[in-house]
Amino acid sequence: MPTQAELATLADFAKHTARDLGFSACGITDTHIPAETLHQYQAWLDAGYHGEMDYLERNIDKRAEPARLVEGSTRIICVRMDYLPAQVDTLKVLQQGERAYISRYALGRDYHKLIRKRLTQLGQALQQKAADLGFRAFVDSAPVLERPLAQQAGLGWIGKNTLVIHPRAGSLFFLGELFISLPLPIDTPYTREHCGQCDACQRLCPTQAFVAPYVLDARRCISYLTIEYSGSIPLALRPLIGNRIFGCDDCQLVCPWNRFSQPTQETDFSPRHHLDRAHLLDLLAWTQEEFLTRTQGSPIRRAGYRQWQRNLAIALGNAPYHLEIYQALAHQCHQHQEDALLLEHFTWALQQQTNKQATFIEVQAV
Repeated sequence: MPTQAELATLADFAKHTARDLGFSACGITDTHIPAETLHQYQAWLDAGYHGEMDYLERNIDKRAEPARLVEGSTRIICVRMDYLPAQVDTLKVLQQGERAYISRYALGRDYHKLIRKRLTQLGQALQQKAADLGFRAFVDSAPVLERPLAQQAGLGWIGKNTLVIHPRAGSLFFLGELFISLPLPIDTPYTREHCGQCDACQRLCPTQAFVAPYVLDARRCISYLTIEYSGSIPLALRPLIGNRIFGCDDCQLVCPWNRFSQPTQETDFSPRHHLDRAHLLDLLAWTQEEFLTRTQGSPIRRAGYRQWQRNLAIALGNAPYHLEIYQALAHQCHQHQEDALLLEHFTWALQQQTNKQATFIEVQAV
């Protein structure tokens, strides 16, 4: 076993190496999850706020005791990687109803593989210094309570929008964890809470998905509805989704701390296929083969083509009236006679355009 001085040197080495690998911040914590955190998580599940994400109910024992996930783990290295592409005009796209809004994290390549690869490289670098080191990397793909762990590792506080926020970096970043078997010195948890009296994320959420500060009802969250949920979107929520076809960033965009968010240095997170400013009709024209080709290596692939079309139907129904949109929706209704889900959403969208058409004609007549 290395001495305490050697362990401290290894911790410093880990943090410097993490920076060299492109991580914006790195902290170390133990494998203990506070009882209050577990109580809050279970209460959230009991309330049904996780919707149909049943996987969040599984492996509670491993979420409660991370060391069970990787035998022999004594420490968890938590990292942050910024993802906001530079020179992307986010608000302008939201204001242009004929364009498609895609969550900023999903404009480029899938973060899972990139961050997992870098974390593995970090583990290998540590292994060269301590040959007996065991490690395993996780990126949003295992029963890991990553936000509480990040807070414990000093990467920020968990804000009212349920995301980790850092006062000099906002919240537009990914998290990742490296479980290791060496008892490196741990960092001071981030115990300050800087949200104060601000409730912008709750007030300005399009679908009012926050039932209380720090509590999100995923069943009303646009990110959940457009990515995780494959069924029929509730009628009352459809107009509120606007032109958001994959995810939603509103609770981050209105957060004052994101004035300090840092543009990513990772070229892999740069927009692909002009998805930062694509027109809804152009995306609707993608065939399933084109969808699979253009979303290869992208987080968007998670939604699948059918869900992608459902989301586009809602956005086109919410778009300003245009004859081309009306005709495209009528064509889609004809095309999907055998698919009840898509027919329902395209029919709804066509009706919305029909209603706007009447108003448009009246205005033109005046």
